[in-house]
Amino acid sequence: MKKIYLFIASCCFLSIISCNNELDLQPLDRLTADTFYKTRADFDGAVFASYSSIQDFWGTSTETLSERGEFWKITLAITDDVAADAVLSDQISRDIDNLFLRASDTPYGAAYTQIYEGIYRANLVIQNLDNENSLTAEDKAELGAEARFLRAWFHFQAMKLFGTPPLALDIIPGINDQARPNATQDELYTAILADFSAAAAGLPEAWDSSNTGRATAWAAKSYIGKVNVWKKDWAAAITALADVVNNGPYELLTDYESVFAFDNENNAESIFEVQYGGPFSDDNLWVFDDTHSEDFKASQGTGRGWYWDASNGAPGGKLGWWAPTQDLVDAFEPGDARLSTVLYQTGDTYYSFDGSRYELPYDPTWSSTSYTLKKYRGSVNAVPGNSSPNGQADYNNERWFRFAELKLLYAEALIEGGGDLGIAEQQINDIRVRAGLLPLLPGADLTQAMRQERRVELAFEPHRWFDITRWGIGSSIFGASWNDRYNVLPFPQTEIDRSNGLLIQNTGY
Repeated sequence: MKKIYLFIASCCFLSIISCNNELDLQPLDRLTADTFYKTRADFDGAVFASYSSIQDFWGTSTETLSERGEFWKITLAITDDVAADAVLSDQISRDIDNLFLRASDTPYGAAYTQIYEGIYRANLVIQNLDNENSLTAEDKAELGAEARFLRAWFHFQAMKLFGTPPLALDIIPGINDQARPNATQDELYTAILADFSAAAAGLPEAWDSSNTGRATAWAAKSYIGKVNVWKKDWAAAITALADVVNNGPYELLTDYESVFAFDNENNAESIFEVQYGGPFSDDNLWVFDDTHSEDFKASQGTGRGWYWDASNGAPGGKLGWWAPTQDLVDAFEPGDARLSTVLYQTGDTYYSFDGSRYELPYDPTWSSTSYTLKKYRGSVNAVPGNSSPNGQADYNNERWFRFAELKLLYAEALIEGGGDLGIAEQQINDIRVRAGLLPLLPGADLTQAMRQERRVELAFEPHRWFDITRWGIGSSIFGASWNDRYNVLPFPQTEIDRSNGLLIQNTGY
């Protein structure tokens, strides 16, 4: 699934058929619902369209909402780990960094749109499975399970962001009847867990090499555990996560940096990662958003290096919008081997690429915090195979859910649920030992240790903000700047307006 062809994604998104009512002629210049959902290849393409919506979370577009890597703003720039550059970054990044959250701002509308586009595309697959087609019963079971995995995945992201987002388990045909009301947390958890359970029962435990990256039964089981941690159903979480730890196919890699190497995608530590393409055509970032009219020109990529690599005189000509904070650096214990993978600092060799490869001493004046993101970057990733010719785009997959995180979730469930603390401690120590740290001292505070490891192990992955909000520690992190309304983000004002009052805004926005 590494190469997702976006013309398929665009075609699958069509839901209204243009035809002459009297002659009942089918248009010759486009695919229609009546002619498309017939073969296994058709349905595979339709499923890939749903995956494609995940790729757009970090997209850049000049045609839709003028997105500029919006998901980084509401998952990373918003946290204590990242500072938005006061001069180089855009105003919304700076405002979010200061916890000025407005329902009218682009990030919320972009995330909401991409999430519900992904849900819609998954629902299209489910809706068309029982229509006339050439699928076998096995095909239908497998594809239905995969579509339900994706529908659950998107709803889970919506719930983490917005708290009580709408539940979309079907397709509403009327263009003027699209609005849906807020769902309750209970309704969301019930639907999400039901879909992940169906996915766990119907998906294969592994795909062949031509389908690497597609969700598996073990990924679904992993998400059942994760969702139950969010739900605080500790018994269910322990059962699901123990199964994955003890019986699943995943393992920690011995070298932390190799987890994020572009030539080591979908490795043994990966439970679910966002698949990108390769430098096959146009290298303009805005073309990678599959809602752009020129999406046919390029494979999917990410602007990680373009937005995050050093600026302010650094070679490579990147933007340097966001930078690691001193607070994050201070969170790493002395001797933690992960720090040299996570960020650049004084004394490091800096690598960048803009068609040419740069390798020179890192200059802390290139960043307003004296640090620059290195995770997913570094020597192994600053190469032509991972970059567009102009250096704006990367093609390295986003490691969304890793076995390291699952082990820490398992530890959390055991600690909070009154489980075996020895097993919990072992999960934490497995992570620490790989980082070159000593095991925990006897009697250590396991909750504090687990939370510490989540912060440094998962730095610059999209988890820190959701840990802060679900643990209820916002006031201790942000002090007087904190307001409890930030535990959920604002629904986009455009969606509130379109719903004519059916969708209720979160309190305080």
